[in-house]
Amino acid sequence: MNQIELDSFDWRLLKALQTNARLSNVALSEQVNLSPSQCSRRLQRLEQHNLIEAYFTQLNASELGYQVTAFVNIALDKRQQNSDKDFKQTIEAIPEILECYSISGEANYWLKVISSDLPSLSIFLNESLGNLPYIQDLTSTIVLNRVKYSPYIPLPN
Repeated sequence: MNQIELDSFDWRLLKALQTNARLSNVALSEQVNLSPSQCSRRLQRLEQHNLIEAYFTQLNASELGYQVTAFVNIALDKRQQNSDKDFKQTIEAIPEILECYSISGEANYWLKVISSDLPSLSIFLNESLGNLPYIQDLTSTIVLNRVKYSPYIPLPN
């Protein structure tokens, strides 16, 4: 855990940016009641301490043609040397895999995958992922509807 001391201005900066990362430094400084130079210095400090990881735009996957989301559980064949390393390198290069988590339980990894349609997802699972030599088992779950999504980290008031 980060050992940086945060005051009310820092928390307000984080909240404002989490709501709208496109705020200019001047608009941000007005929102949190700091001068632009103070605001800039505080942002730089928060970035240096890795409290702010990135600034990005959230795109709408379905509007861009990705109609299917699936969660895929992967169990690796641990008898194969370097299976973890090889798996991690492989999935880094696959853009349809949006997220990957190392997990406990029967599977080793949990993936969030997007695809344009079910036939494309089937091809991806059977031919791309399913053919990797170090995968022992692969199961997928299709998302019917997203009930909740939040990119926001709960912050104190």
